[in-house]
Amino acid sequence: MKAKNHLELTHVSIDFPTDTGPFRALDDVSLKIDKGQFITLIGHSGCGKSTVLNIVAGLHRATAGGVILNGREVSEPGPERAVVFQNHSLLPWLSAYENVELGVKQVFKGKKSRAEMRQWIDHNLELVHMSHARDKRPDEISGGMKQRVGIARALAMQPEVLLMDEPFGALDALTRAHLQDSLMEIHAALGNTVIMITHDVDEAVLLSDRIVMMTNGPAATIGEVLEIELERPRERLALADDPQYNHYRSDVLRFLYERQKRPGEELAPDSDSTAATDSNSQPIAEGDKTQENIALRVVSN
Repeated sequence: MKAKNHLELTHVSIDFPTDTGPFRALDDVSLKIDKGQFITLIGHSGCGKSTVLNIVAGLHRATAGGVILNGREVSEPGPERAVVFQNHSLLPWLSAYENVELGVKQVFKGKKSRAEMRQWIDHNLELVHMSHARDKRPDEISGGMKQRVGIARALAMQPEVLLMDEPFGALDALTRAHLQDSLMEIHAALGNTVIMITHDVDEAVLLSDRIVMMTNGPAATIGEVLEIELERPRERLALADDPQYNHYRSDVLRFLYERQKRPGEELAPDSDSTAATDSNSQPIAEGDKTQENIALRVVSN
């Protein structure tokens, strides 16, 4: 039985300073996440998805409210929370093995012997099917392979919570599908809690236990939470014609296009606002931007 209240966001709000006064990016975000759940955050650009992720990572401090992980307040980055970004953030002069080793040395120095660390690094490269390219540098491997190494680096820190900010957003559809399948295999094997940002509706339904749908900003909050009760393991081809899968997909699309305003707000007529998209069409929204050098900060803390 899953432990309750593994991770909890309670009345989280955050203001950022501007020339005209504080800008409220998030307002009263509350969410309880069980250990081992796979959560996706979805919503229009600027709705604070990355801000939520950064608060959980300890990269931002909430103006009000807070985050509790296993009964302890999150106030700074830590190895129990690993981040995977859309940009893989690998160091170009290091091999795949050495990029993973960077995080392992930070977390396990004095806890594992050199032989144990080597075995652990090789194990995590094997998890993402990158053992064959362990000695290659980032400029010698494809975009999808780079992202696999980034995931291996995060997993090698043995995090309780894996935070993923649109990790497959820059990849072609076929590579994205392969990595989604690999991520489901890894999640089934390790049981990490995962919080992932996506703009892809099909990706959200395929991967998630729950989909958290965000309202438009400013002062964005959680609009709806959709429970995905599809049996695991999940096979994308079998789900394509599954009525329940398509019902969930329609629910998310309906929210994004009709009900994305804050609860109680009157809906404006449909305009050219940006939105998430499904996998079968061209995206019409850019992902929330993150700083590329944050990954090094997470690894080094």
